[in-house]
Amino acid sequence: MSSELWRLSASDIAAGVKSRKFSAREAVQSALDRMDAVNGRINAVVAADPARSLAAADRVDAGIAAGNDPGPLAGVPVTIKVTHDQAGFATTMGIAALKGHMAKVNSPVVDNFEKAGAIPIGRTNMPALGLRWFTNGPLHGGTSNPFDRSLTPGGSSGGASAAVATGIGAVAHGTDIGGSIRYPAYACGVHGLRPTLGRVPNYNASFPERGFGGQLMSVSGPLARTVADVKLSFMALAQPDPRDPWWVPAPFAGPERPRRLALCLRPDGMETDDSVVDALLDAAGRLRDAGWDVIELDHIPPMRAAARAQITLWLGDEYHTSLQTAQAEADPGALAMLRGQAQAADITLAGYCGALKERATYLRDWMLFFEEYPLIMLPVSARLPFANDLDQKSPGDYRMVWDAQMTQLGLAILGLPCMSVATGMVGTAPVGVQLAAGRYREDLLFSAAEDIAARGMPPVPVDPV
Repeated sequence: MSSELWRLSASDIAAGVKSRKFSAREAVQSALDRMDAVNGRINAVVAADPARSLAAADRVDAGIAAGNDPGPLAGVPVTIKVTHDQAGFATTMGIAALKGHMAKVNSPVVDNFEKAGAIPIGRTNMPALGLRWFTNGPLHGGTSNPFDRSLTPGGSSGGASAAVATGIGAVAHGTDIGGSIRYPAYACGVHGLRPTLGRVPNYNASFPERGFGGQLMSVSGPLARTVADVKLSFMALAQPDPRDPWWVPAPFAGPERPRRLALCLRPDGMETDDSVVDALLDAAGRLRDAGWDVIELDHIPPMRAAARAQITLWLGDEYHTSLQTAQAEADPGALAMLRGQAQAADITLAGYCGALKERATYLRDWMLFFEEYPLIMLPVSARLPFANDLDQKSPGDYRMVWDAQMTQLGLAILGLPCMSVATGMVGTAPVGVQLAAGRYREDLLFSAAEDIAARGMPPVPVDPV
């Protein structure tokens, strides 16, 4: 049985380890064996130390034998994105200049995973500087979508999504400043949570303080094959850490709200593909079958203008530094992304402050919206997962990619919790929907996501093609 433990959910692994049905070592060894078997085909994990992972598993087993509480993720194999410090590994950010940038201490993400009993088994790939919805670059090479090698696995957490979709770990850590958890989850047929700003503590001791855009919009969150695992790992990751001044001690459950959800198929006139519309309508039907009141709306608070403001805050304070790094890296994808947003080079202090003021207006609009509708469902992307490197094919393709991702950007600036929920397949391409709720109401996301996913999703874990 131990050879198939990699197939289990995090919840089932933790239960089995705690009950001593099998050991943490067996669970981790199974995941490592799975990595050996499939990672060569997808290149999701770019660094690992199996002996270290097995030693950590042995410590969990020893603690259980001594009668200690092993934590909610006891023995669960997890992966960590190369954006975050893990002692003894390089925090590369996907660029060659940082291939020797070794972390001396863990980030809060790694510490919180380990405090919960989870076992990091590998470091996952990302594009240079995390700037794209595609995952490849000169340092670590490209990550393949396990369902169809011609499609992007998403980005920038493409290594994370491909890993968890194929059974390399039951939970993957990802980051999201403009869709980098939600889109990879969508592209690889798994679920991904972008938590509320301040939920999951963030800090890298090996780097200077992040720019303001990163502090305001970049969050860490989990990707997993079941909604229950997303919830379980989110609660573990959201534990306090004094190193992050943005962390908020909010409760995990809020006041009861009506089971009412707004549905918007084409936010701000988004040209949503028929296949994506079909997925949204299918998910709405699943929710109605589960007792939800689903109300379709044509008009919601501004999304396109919010997306433009997000780009201003994301790139405005670090555009020139990022461009210099991409030029030194000679990374065509990062350069194409930055040159396609050349207006960011000329953002003034007044323009930046103007975007901050706009953010307050948009967030107020959404807070009032969520008073009437506790949840909204809308596209993750206007398109099915893109062909690999579509953003580099032509200026028209570049613009189409960015237009299709408007909802990812427009929600990211607000700091609201959002979740990509996998619902099925369209040919060889996974498809899903996006849920969003008011601040700190991840519990509402999980409730709706469970009712959607319980009625069908892509066949994960999958053997990569």
